[in-house]
Amino acid sequence: MSKTYAHFSDPALARPGVSPARRILLIRVMTIAVLVAVWEAVSASGLLYKGVVPSFSLIIPAFFKLIMSSELYGNLLVTLSEVLSGIVIAAVIAIPCGLLFGARRFLGRAAEPYINALATTPKIVFLPIVMLMVGIGPESKIALGALSAVFPIVLSIISGVIQVRRVHLDVGRSFNLSTLQMVTKIYLPSLVLPILTGLRLGLGVCIIGVLLGEIKLSNAGLGFLANDFYNLYLIPDLYAVLILIFALAVAANVLMEAVAKRFAS
Repeated sequence: MSKTYAHFSDPALARPGVSPARRILLIRVMTIAVLVAVWEAVSASGLLYKGVVPSFSLIIPAFFKLIMSSELYGNLLVTLSEVLSGIVIAAVIAIPCGLLFGARRFLGRAAEPYINALATTPKIVFLPIVMLMVGIGPESKIALGALSAVFPIVLSIISGVIQVRRVHLDVGRSFNLSTLQMVTKIYLPSLVLPILTGLRLGLGVCIIGVLLGEIKLSNAGLGFLANDFYNLYLIPDLYAVLILIFALAVAANVLMEAVAKRFAS
């Protein structure tokens, strides 16, 4: 490895007195500061239609007004319950499917084109079918969220199953373990991290699916609230909802990452 690349890759060569964690934090803070400065510059420039990019001097009061309002928490509870239900349903479907397609490679190779095609298809196109099947209530948002989340989980588990050490499988077979015992004693203990990774990826797209469903057709939820502010042209309030959604998504991602690290240690 050259000295140039070693300088960037070796933590021991980092700047004296500044830990890697502090440098990472500094970069993140500076990134946010730059983005805020660019936003404010665009807002003040008048390049865009008035109100499309409001100043943070308008967004921040709107955000605090939002979190103090009773209207928020009912809608927040609706969205959280739909997301949680969607990811649970996705996990219940995806984990057995991932195990089956990963352990039985013949079936996996046969299903692979369909899984990959459906995984990359925008799930909003299925909303009319979902509404026909389960109605226009919360069930349709839950179904859209579950449909969005199931494929990342399946793909992550298939990848994990393929990487299970052959020696573990051979030991299980030598003890004449049943299929259920192979799953519970060999596969699942080896798939904790792939399952958590799949759930982490699935949670993100589940949130997107639920919010899209709420925006398209709903009378409750954060997606509905954002769409309502948009229709009333309350743009600072709209951005306040979007910031809240982003913060909740980041918090969920950090929590999932912490759980994954806990199991990895």
